Amino acid sequence: MPVPQRIAVNRDKDQLSLTYAGTQCFELSAEYLRVLSPSAEVRGHGPDDETLQVGKRWVRIQDLQKAGNYALKIHFDDGHDSGIYTWDYLYDLGYSHARYWDDYLTKLQRQGGSRDGDTQVINLPS
Repeated sequence: MPVPQRIAVNRDKDQLSLTYAGTQCFELSAEYLRVLSPSAEVRGHGPDDETLQVGKRWVRIQDLQKAGNYALKIHFDDGHDSGIYTWDYLYDLGYSHARYWDDYLTKLQRQGGSRDGDTQVINLPS
């Protein structure tokens, strides 16, 4: 299990940095962490029970807490704080970032969701 040697939140609280032995480092946005939260609220309780997270572009990390010796609990400023991010899961989120992010954006587009939340488009006459 890869355990980060250093965990830091940037000044704007919109990015988490995980540094591992050697030179491996992952920069994970708060939005990415929030929409891929391991909580039952997001993932559901079984296959096909996932709840697509929308409107999380501007979410920030409010607080971090170590959960035993195996995980991190992240509190977001939208009130979400029920996900336990194990060291394995955090490493996987960093390692597989491109694939997971592309999958999320594809689901968002298919369902007509927005990273900015509920938006209304009004076409004005030319």
